[in-house]
Amino acid sequence: MNRTLEPELLDSLPPDDPEALRSRRDLRIVNRILGNKRWLQRVLRDHLGRGERVLELGSGTGEMGLALARAGHAVDGLDLCPRPGSWPRQAQWHQADIRSFAGYGEYSAIVANLTLHHFTDAELAALGGKVGGTRLLVASEPARRRLSQSWFAAIGPLLGASRVTLHDARVSIAAGFLHEELPFAFGLRADRWKWKCEVSMLGAYRMIALRS
Repeated sequence: MNRTLEPELLDSLPPDDPEALRSRRDLRIVNRILGNKRWLQRVLRDHLGRGERVLELGSGTGEMGLALARAGHAVDGLDLCPRPGSWPRQAQWHQADIRSFAGYGEYSAIVANLTLHHFTDAELAALGGKVGGTRLLVASEPARRRLSQSWFAAIGPLLGASRVTLHDARVSIAAGFLHEELPFAFGLRADRWKWKCEVSMLGAYRMIALRS
């Protein structure tokens, strides 16, 4: 199954569109089922010192970043969307394109949750060239498996998933990753980085990369 990118319906909807609101509700359920919040909190706790700054890519409505902040991490957000009203006053919100943002080097850690699969390998390579002094890269993305597509097509309606979510889940999984594809796409060098990539039982592709 080759990696393919197609437009996702949620990206074309206004933030306050009823279908967008329902799809974001579905994403919260998906994150809960996959255990993404708990996994990210555990990784940051294990690898970061107190006060080290974290940048979350594709922060969206800010829910994942808020959960990480409540766990004691200094998290700033980066997204094309405006700053959410619930975003902590002391935390920064960069309303910018991930591809053109120039401040990555200010952060000890960069995290992404269901975000990097939106980008081509060329865009990921360009992003990998901008990480500067960052020493920890953490990502939870879809694993590219037909089994996952079939599973979500079957279970999604039982969870009340909308037509937008059912479409976008199939597209997201087709754009996901396997094996060491993500660190290689970033252009990480084995003499400068140590990484671990794995796929969870429920189909989450997870990467932890530490600068040597």
